[in-house]
Amino acid sequence: MTRVTLGTATPGGGFPVYGQAVTETIHEIDPTLEIEPRNTKGSTENVPLLEKGEVDIALVQGEVAIESIGTLPILTAMYATAGMFVVRADSRYRTIDDLRGQPIAFGARGSGLVILARYVLDGLGLDQQRDFQAVYLDRAGDGPAMVLDGRAAALWGGGQGWPGFGAVAKGPAGARFIAPDADGLARILTKHAFLKPMTVPAGAYPGLATPLDSVGSWSFILARPDLSDDVTYRLARALHRGEAALARRLPQAQETTAANTLAAAPRPDLIHPGVLRYLREVGVAR
Repeated sequence: MTRVTLGTATPGGGFPVYGQAVTETIHEIDPTLEIEPRNTKGSTENVPLLEKGEVDIALVQGEVAIESIGTLPILTAMYATAGMFVVRADSRYRTIDDLRGQPIAFGARGSGLVILARYVLDGLGLDQQRDFQAVYLDRAGDGPAMVLDGRAAALWGGGQGWPGFGAVAKGPAGARFIAPDADGLARILTKHAFLKPMTVPAGAYPGLATPLDSVGSWSFILARPDLSDDVTYRLARALHRGEAALARRLPQAQETTAANTLAAAPRPDLIHPGVLRYLREVGVAR
């Protein structure tokens, strides 16, 4: 039995849910691999944990990953995360400008989503601290309740299937989703070219009746630098042989594919050699 520790994030966010789906899928496909999920403060803690070898693999949100890839090799691309705000549908807030000066739950302190918000707002000429009453959470799961009971005007988050958005959308008032307008998106992409235009499809959440354009990035599972080629090969093989099972467990995990890993990596040589070996075997990489 090979034991592998997986750093996720605080309870109530998307990373622990994704980590559990990955754990179950890998063990189902290869019972000789035992994945041990570990709650952490999120992406900004996961990187130093990997660097110190205190976890074997970890989930890292896109903006944090961009700064770490090269030092920490890629195991797989997880999913694309388009950033946006959610507010109660009975609120007066319809644009980011409407949210200025209001209490905003930006997420757990160690979450990469907080950093995504910083880049998005910076591209618009805004600042989390200066232009909003920024609220940082100890647990990602605390954010939806703050919106539902009025302590926060909005919750910032990202991607499809994100638990915080789902919790607000299922509230008695329903939900409205807010992203930068077309001019704002252009300004953000001009200033921060590593961000990518992304669209959240209609129906991704209750209350999202039409597609919503935003910006974001890919999140990754990264590995500690000295994790063996044999272990990463076996992890990649189990994960990608189990792609259909993973997608059944968690809809947004349908983006966790061998092809997306190659496409999302800034360069193929930044993918762990053990993973590249598997990708070449199945014809995804040369």
